Amino acid sequence: MKRFYKEATFGATEGGWRVLLDGRPIKTAGGRPQVVPTSVLAEALAAEWAAQGEQIDAQSFHLRDLADFAIDAVAADRAQTVRDVLPYAETDTLCYRGDPEDALYQRQLAVWEPLLAEAETRYDVHFTRISGILHKPQPAETLARLETALAAENDFALAALKILSSLAASLTIALAAIRPGADAEALWNAANLEEDWQVELWGEDWEAAERRAARFEAFTLAIRLAELARG
Repeated sequence: MKRFYKEATFGATEGGWRVLLDGRPIKTAGGRPQVVPTSVLAEALAAEWAAQGEQIDAQSFHLRDLADFAIDAVAADRAQTVRDVLPYAETDTLCYRGDPEDALYQRQLAVWEPLLAEAETRYDVHFTRISGILHKPQPAETLARLETALAAENDFALAALKILSSLAASLTIALAAIRPGADAEALWNAANLEEDWQVELWGEDWEAAERRAARFEAFTLAIRLAELARG
């Protein structure tokens, strides 16, 4: 598509901030007003439009796509989004460890246990730790409290959590990732601890490495969305 505007700016509007193309506000892919909660997020969205050349590259609107998802999908049915995210607590990767006599278990304990313990303290919950792959349910009270915590997040943080929990297979990691000052790389490495263990044993496949790099890019972008929406 040929560029159809000269200037991309942003401005305040009722309920938040909007991107303006030659002074005209834009809409989401779903046709809703694209109103975001902070000026810094609106500025970042406007920067994506400003960076376009004579031809618009639709694949380069990474933040716009996430913002539209937050508005068109998450805000339209917050309860469903919470229901989609909560199961990542029930099957949280960090709760499933190897056998205690295994070397992998010791690494899992060193990396994963502090993250679980911090989440338990922050949300006043308890996670069941499991050795092996057989599923064991998490306490109903834990799931109820985490459901309340998810419901309290804004639409953009909730959108980020849906992406992050899916990529990490862990709600614990996702919740840590949207906190101010989160170490994205350390959290991503924690999510991929078992994969890294296999790489150390058997070597790395370049295609798998490329897929992981793409997933990490999506992981950091979701964190950035939550950060900008927080202001």
